[in-house]
Amino acid sequence: MKTRKIIFGSLLSLGLVLTLAGCGSQAKSSAGKTTKNSVALVTDGGGIDDKSFNQSAWEGLKAWGKENKFSKGVGGYDYAQSTSPSDFTPNINKLIKAKYKTVLGIGYQVQKNIADASKQNSDVNFVIVDSVIPNQKNVASVMFKAEQSSFLAGVAAAETTKTNKVGFIGGVKSDIVEGFQAGFTQGVKAVNKNISVDVKYAGSFSKADLGKSLADAMYSNQEDVIYQAAGGTGNGVFTSAKGLAKDGKKVWVIGVDRDQKADGKYNGGNVTLASAVKEVGIAVQDLSNKALKGNFPGGKTIEYDLKDKGVSLVNDNMSKSAEKQVNAYKEKIINGDISVSAKAN
Repeated sequence: MKTRKIIFGSLLSLGLVLTLAGCGSQAKSSAGKTTKNSVALVTDGGGIDDKSFNQSAWEGLKAWGKENKFSKGVGGYDYAQSTSPSDFTPNINKLIKAKYKTVLGIGYQVQKNIADASKQNSDVNFVIVDSVIPNQKNVASVMFKAEQSSFLAGVAAAETTKTNKVGFIGGVKSDIVEGFQAGFTQGVKAVNKNISVDVKYAGSFSKADLGKSLADAMYSNQEDVIYQAAGGTGNGVFTSAKGLAKDGKKVWVIGVDRDQKADGKYNGGNVTLASAVKEVGIAVQDLSNKALKGNFPGGKTIEYDLKDKGVSLVNDNMSKSAEKQVNAYKEKIINGDISVSAKAN
């Protein structure tokens, strides 16, 4: 499998253009230009307001449109929201029928549906984010070394816990989410092998109430830092932590995919310790622009990591000592002194 690294600084110099989605002929955009391409994304079950992976992707596409004075829908860009896996294929087909030239599947759950559609529509560019579709010339695969940023999240948790007990809450168990778990556990143990890591999976990316109940149980068990990689389910983890914090209990949440500091804010403080970020929005902008420029990397896998700044750990409320340790481990990973496995034990 051919892998290519992306240099993020080049994004600033790339022109970004979108086109009309609703008809097959050329159409003038709101910027007064004539284009042949249009772009839309299909969410997984989390939706574009999941405060996580899908939202980051949609924000990237909106930023692309804004930069070039395009509007949502006619003459611009759009999305198709999925509430369950049964929506994936109908949503993809709807966008193809609307003559979108580039269709992005957000999340590994959409992988099979994108793969099937790509074989039947060779004139459409497809992107799968967080999964790989090999040997398909009209599909670009986007992957993130989230185990690296998750390792740093583990370091932050280990440097912050007062109980030597921390937790991990995942959405649907899969290779991708287990990569978050694996990196987090390795980071915790690198700092202190005696810290326990409690792991739970919700089996869903869209059940905030279940996320809250899992977090309630962990915090009751004196686990004072929880790393959540659960999409919309993770919103419940923040709800749990904020409720306890209002009552004076010192607990923390580590956010995922985008900076979730705002999600941890409550009247009196903030429970977001840090956020393990994937630059999904930048990937969406980059791949869409490459399709427009005639450089669509079909058949290739594009990988984003710490060295490329494609993943990172954002300091929301870490102590100076914790931040210092995180930065030290970050340099070790970038320099190759530490290799982080994406496989959970």
